[in-house]
Amino acid sequence: MTAVTGQAPLLPGSPLVGSALELRADMLGTIERAFREHGDVVRMRLGPRGAGREMTFVYHPDGVQHILAGHAGNYRKDNVFYGEVRDAFGDGLLTSQDDDWQRQKRFLQPLFTARRVIGYATTMADQVDAVVRRWRAEPAAVRDLHDEMTRLTLRIVCRVLFGNDIEQALPVVQHRFGPLGEAVRARSMAPVRVPASWPTPTNRRLHRARRELFGVCDDIIAARRSGAVAGRGTDLLGMLLDARDGDAALSDIEIRDQVLIFLLAGHETTSTALAYTLDLLGRHPDVQAKVRDEVDAAGGTPTAALPYTTMVLKEAMRLFPSAPLTGRRSVADDEIGGFAVPAGADVVVVPWVTHRHPAYWDDPERFDPERFTPDRERARHRYAWFPFGGGPRACIGQHFSMLESAIVLAGLIRAFEFTTDTGVPRYTNAITLRPVGSVPARIQPRRVTAG
Repeated sequence: MTAVTGQAPLLPGSPLVGSALELRADMLGTIERAFREHGDVVRMRLGPRGAGREMTFVYHPDGVQHILAGHAGNYRKDNVFYGEVRDAFGDGLLTSQDDDWQRQKRFLQPLFTARRVIGYATTMADQVDAVVRRWRAEPAAVRDLHDEMTRLTLRIVCRVLFGNDIEQALPVVQHRFGPLGEAVRARSMAPVRVPASWPTPTNRRLHRARRELFGVCDDIIAARRSGAVAGRGTDLLGMLLDARDGDAALSDIEIRDQVLIFLLAGHETTSTALAYTLDLLGRHPDVQAKVRDEVDAAGGTPTAALPYTTMVLKEAMRLFPSAPLTGRRSVADDEIGGFAVPAGADVVVVPWVTHRHPAYWDDPERFDPERFTPDRERARHRYAWFPFGGGPRACIGQHFSMLESAIVLAGLIRAFEFTTDTGVPRYTNAITLRPVGSVPARIQPRRVTAG
């Protein structure tokens, strides 16, 4: 075991707010700089000396594995960020803990197995086909990939969740989900946190968005319960209503919480991954051509693995992980990488940096799907790449996300050619990674050479 040498180095900050302003202005850049200057474990302070809170950032895959898997019981979702997510979106599988989490997982796990997820493929493909028809009906144009993928993945997840009730839910989700996520980020990163009951602009936006999202979910659930809608349906909401653990069922509040958490985890994350993947393919026409060849050879809706397309998706998620950092709070004293971690410490693992760690990734900023051949994956540290987390709290929707992404890429690359030639899109971190402004791409119908 590595000898404990005391506390991890502290990134210098201002006496009044520590690193809070730097993190708010450029969270990922600040976190990267801390790694370059101080190594694999670094502390940052938010707020005044002696009165603020500290966060310990862990970058090395060994430390990530320690927190998420090897000693997961010592690192709980009790930190400020998860508290804000819990208050805003409800206590679903992402945020619940202990007996509540175990109970919820027993209900939900059967709904997200690889075999069950394949059943959503047709629904996903239908939404992609609608985009293909719309784009073909319009002249070749420069489109915003982030906007288009956000609209598409939102329709997919709402259709999977709500089935025929999508038109009731979709407008509210479109208008209120973004403001709610921004409010959560602002509150969780504030150097001084005010009570949620105070009528600040952030709090007012949060309460308005929360009220409308809760309302539309409650209305749809009540209509299903009352029989006003014929049958429960085969959508995910219907499955949640019918789910049983022995004789126990989920309450309406629990179902609403799961729906909102699934919207959070299954919408913005996938749209970001797809936008950046398409942007990268537009910069690398040789890779785009290889994806298209594989998709053409497979034919139809991809319900089986597309090996090269999957490698492309994984490499895009390495460079642009949708959840670029994940926090926990320690229960008991511990040590990571030779540094003491006291009980009650806020500890953060950072895929954004670990996915670029020079000990595991040569030329880490280069886009190279060949990093994810089966042999190279087997040889690499399990936690050098972890966009879906790991350990007992790994993302339950991983199969869903990868299938959805493959179906979207297959449908779009089969029909269109993408060209992107501007600078790499800037990004910000709200709850998930998001581009700043647009991600423009010229999209034109595919040129087919007569054979």
